[in-house]
Amino acid sequence: MPHISLTDYTKDAQFLQVEEYYVAYWSSLALESIDSGKIAKRPVVLFLHGFPSASYDWHHQWAALNATHHCVALDFLGFGLSDKPHPQRYSLQQQTDIVVAVMQHLQGYGIAQCAVVAHDYGVSVGQELLARGTELPLHIHSMTFLNGGLFAHLHRPLLTQKLLHSKLGWLVAKCMSKRTLAASFAKIFGPNTPPSAQLIDDLWQLLNTHDGRRVIPSLLRYLDERHQYAQRWRDALVMTHSQLAFINGVRDPISGQHMLDEFSRVVPHAKTFALDVGHYPQLEAPEAVTKALLECWT
Repeated sequence: MPHISLTDYTKDAQFLQVEEYYVAYWSSLALESIDSGKIAKRPVVLFLHGFPSASYDWHHQWAALNATHHCVALDFLGFGLSDKPHPQRYSLQQQTDIVVAVMQHLQGYGIAQCAVVAHDYGVSVGQELLARGTELPLHIHSMTFLNGGLFAHLHRPLLTQKLLHSKLGWLVAKCMSKRTLAASFAKIFGPNTPPSAQLIDDLWQLLNTHDGRRVIPSLLRYLDERHQYAQRWRDALVMTHSQLAFINGVRDPISGQHMLDEFSRVVPHAKTFALDVGHYPQLEAPEAVTKALLECWT
């Protein structure tokens, strides 16, 4: 992942077994070398990706931070290069357990704390991590959110997501094509920062790895879980001792300006950054996102 190439992303993947599944993860430093003083002092950043993509979303930030930070990322179960079991009752609680397993893996190499950067689907996992608090293997000193459903009642899923979440979801998923994926992404990117054809090609390839389209309806259970845990996750934002920040693409119809406004109201002490882009700030305005992240951590 130090490079934008999807080939490099795939080649550099490592796999951690969590129960009976294999989860793809990336570490910018060789963990067996983590003892050296120079490496041990590097701040650790854990990236959590969104739906329906993968940790490849973070490749720009990874390349920019690689020289000064220890970057770690994973593909959630059912996403990217990780296992995609079917049938499977996917849940955000299970995904959080997987992140905890990755944290335990890092803890085994002497890492004690990290910053977390979460987008979309990963935002809910990030909120559950905050809710678990002192139970976690690593101390989260900073949690930075990008566009995502921080407050379930304000989340505005696309019609395509609603159809995939319906009883006919299996059929809609079966009929998905690269063209329909491109059309959906065009709706949520900013008008001046549309997704490139290469990006759509890469995401389509990752989506179809391990026959991934068939698990999409099951993954969309997260829309229900956001309502189920809404109060728990809102309380976590208010009660946490971690430093909070929100980098928001305000042109996003799903979780744009309206989500940023509510976040500022609920946690007025948190840092916020409004960018003139859509749902994927890390891809649409990568340099601005990296700059904001560095400000979050100072």
